[in-house]
Amino acid sequence: MAWVLKMDEVIESGLVHDFDASLSGIGQELGAGAYSMSDVLALPIFKQEDSSLPQENETKHPPFQYVMCAATSPAVKLYDETLTYLNQGQSYEIRMLDNRKAGDIPEINGKLVKSIIRVVFHDRRLQYTEHQQLEGWKWNRPGDRLLDLDIPMSVGVIDIKTNPSQLNAVEFLWDPTKCTSAFIQVHCISTEFTPRKHGGEKGVPFRIQVDTFKQTENGEYTDHLHSASCQIKVFKPKGADRKQKTDREKMEKRTAHEKEKYQPSYDTTVLTECSPWPDAPTTFVNNSPTPAPTFTSAQHNTYSVPDSNSSSPNHQGDGTSQGSGDQLHPSATIQETQQWLLKNRFSAYTRLFSNFSGADLLKLTREDLVQICGPADGIRLYNALKSRSVRPRLTIYVCQEPLQSIQLEQQDAGGGDSNGAIYVYHAIYLEEMAASEVTRKLALAFNIPLHQINQVYRQGPTGIHILVSDQMVQNFQDESCFLFTTIKAENGEGFHIILK
Repeated sequence: MAWVLKMDEVIESGLVHDFDASLSGIGQELGAGAYSMSDVLALPIFKQEDSSLPQENETKHPPFQYVMCAATSPAVKLYDETLTYLNQGQSYEIRMLDNRKAGDIPEINGKLVKSIIRVVFHDRRLQYTEHQQLEGWKWNRPGDRLLDLDIPMSVGVIDIKTNPSQLNAVEFLWDPTKCTSAFIQVHCISTEFTPRKHGGEKGVPFRIQVDTFKQTENGEYTDHLHSASCQIKVFKPKGADRKQKTDREKMEKRTAHEKEKYQPSYDTTVLTECSPWPDAPTTFVNNSPTPAPTFTSAQHNTYSVPDSNSSSPNHQGDGTSQGSGDQLHPSATIQETQQWLLKNRFSAYTRLFSNFSGADLLKLTREDLVQICGPADGIRLYNALKSRSVRPRLTIYVCQEPLQSIQLEQQDAGGGDSNGAIYVYHAIYLEEMAASEVTRKLALAFNIPLHQINQVYRQGPTGIHILVSDQMVQNFQDESCFLFTTIKAENGEGFHIILK
């Protein structure tokens, strides 16, 4: 091991001037005009020579490079990370470039790789609360996504997918050997995540990150290959152009010496290498432009479809009406509100309402719920919150005649009233104008086994028994009152019900 140049050799060779210039440069970088011995030894002329060790820039060669076609800001300090301004909703090209040397990662030759593009927070503080921040954005922008892929503009991307639960990410497959460009659209703006106090707040920066994976032996794209990202700020339409112009004008007013402290503006933004995003790969929904049964537009990704075999919350399959225990009370805690949502088949919105108590949810208007949950589920949730039952097509009142009244009736037709018997009626709400509906509701109201009821009759003139048919039920007057008795069937199995 030997020094490349000794100090006396430096002086004799006439490099003193360059040496002084180098020291002055170090002083400028340190900002104090002073330098230490460690800074001197760090100069290239004093580095130790060891040709056997590989150079650092030779060992680190990224397999891919991602270039976004958007200019960087000129108002960024020389050693700071680049900053790029984007317009909300505008399509920006990200070129996916194969940067491998000959023989690098040969296992992906002739195969596809998967890339996931995300828009995430740059500030660490916001990264810790990302879920709450995104849920709040989703609340204010129901049905929208933070990041979309402009499919008609994109080139070489295959099997494009989005996940309804990850509004800030898209994924696709691509062939590194072919020309590939993904056009992205960012729909969130930087000021949407700034606490609003007096207006004119500085927007928070985001990051565009690309993670690329290769296929494993089991066919899943989970083997990480490369990640890179860049810092961005998103403005309302044309706001990025105005901000870029303002920064350029500010730099033009600076002196030449001040300009040296800032990096120039580049026409494109090169994403720099970074660690992979910690989220594990999740199931995405196919969003390919080719016809596919699972394709859904972004506006409908947050809408859920009720089960086909389920009924409304107030018309359960067992025929019982919703009791007061199914109502959501203002005093309900957050946990009780979550249980109520699950019980009433609103599980798709438990995360959205994860911080809502019963009082919070009951304060929402019908318009609020329609905007948040979509027309179908919004109206259904509103009706469930207000305990609105299905209006019956016909209401009848039925009372089981007391046994004592029957015995007295056989002795004296008016004995029922003179005996002072109490008649308690049950309201029967018919949603179908059918005899079978009458039989089923009577069995439920009076706890009679349904299979034991053979026939239902109505007592007619001179005491005759008339079979209750669908046509008879359709001619019942609304809010009619009936007494009913039961008699054993002729064969001894079950009994008949007689309406009077």
